[in-house]
Amino acid sequence: MKRKAIVLLVIFVSGFTALLGAISGALIIYRLETRGLLSFDQIESTEIIPTTETPSVQETPPEIAKELDTQQTIFVDSTDIQTSITEVVQKVGPAVVTVVGSINYQGFPFGSTVTSDVSGSGVFVSPQGYILTNYHVVEDAFDLYVILADGSQQSVTLVGFDKYADLAVLKTEGEVPAVAVLGNSDSLDPGESVIAIGSPLGDFKNSVTVGVVSATGRAIDTGEGYKIEDLIQTDAAINQGNSGGPLVNLVGEVIGINTLIIRSSGSGATAEGLGFAIAGNTVQAVTSQIIETGRFSRPYLGIQYQTITPNIANRYRLPVEWGAYVMEVGTDSPADLAGLLPGDIIIKIGEIQIDKSTSYLNVLFQYQAGETVIISFVRDGEELEVQVTLGES
Repeated sequence: MKRKAIVLLVIFVSGFTALLGAISGALIIYRLETRGLLSFDQIESTEIIPTTETPSVQETPPEIAKELDTQQTIFVDSTDIQTSITEVVQKVGPAVVTVVGSINYQGFPFGSTVTSDVSGSGVFVSPQGYILTNYHVVEDAFDLYVILADGSQQSVTLVGFDKYADLAVLKTEGEVPAVAVLGNSDSLDPGESVIAIGSPLGDFKNSVTVGVVSATGRAIDTGEGYKIEDLIQTDAAINQGNSGGPLVNLVGEVIGINTLIIRSSGSGATAEGLGFAIAGNTVQAVTSQIIETGRFSRPYLGIQYQTITPNIANRYRLPVEWGAYVMEVGTDSPADLAGLLPGDIIIKIGEIQIDKSTSYLNVLFQYQAGETVIISFVRDGEELEVQVTLGES
């Protein structure tokens, strides 16, 4: 009797389980059918699709596609960015040139004159044949010519330059293959993609590198008593020979002229990705004046000076930590006419103080030639002021 009860119990449990399975399956099919996701006709015509084929979007019901999309991995499509870069390079590349010249320097061991080639990069900015480059590329150079993107050569002449912005304008009488457009550098934001085009080492003409704007408004000390200001910092690879080439945004506008790189610091640390370009708005201001007048006007005071720093002030027991110590005053110069003397220490021009971040020349360059300003200076421990009408360099 006991055995018969066990058998009946097993039969009952099995039947109940089968019944539950049938009811669950029926409920699922009913739910799908009422939602329009499945019909008995579809069940009868269902096919197994090989994994090598991809069903089209139209074959997948919208509700299922929506549910599947929420479970898919999100992919970032970089096609648009890559297309923008290639389009910009195709647009601006033909306007980029390699600038080549010769310089003389004293050789060894007998001091004989040796001629050597120098090279950099440049870019056409006018249909009239004007080319932008760095001043340090063409400084003291002669027999200047440019190599175009197609390999042809054209002789060029130096129109004018501004040493303090490290810019120079060249001109060719030959055919202009393309012209690059100068853009507004004030609209740049850190993180924005930029493209550098130039001729690194002078051999690899029209090389392209891509990076981002790392920062704007940088200033670099030249070691010659002034800083190059308002520079764009970028991690786009810039090498020797890239100097004078354009830094371009993704719209195809030149928003900077590449000028220098920093690969080490005074502490011996090595750095990469520290490239700098002259801001496009500075480029526009300097270039337009050079093209129009043949030169770029800078204010002129007419002194020879020594920069004062805290170390120098401490060593010579000077009354100020920052300033410009007047060593010599040019005859009939603005400084001479205003009464400045050797030994005076200039500490402020107008309302701008000379300090750690702003050198004498960078303060002076805040004003225009012909402008009258008040110069504050220290003479024999006393702070004095004098009015000066700045000349034109």
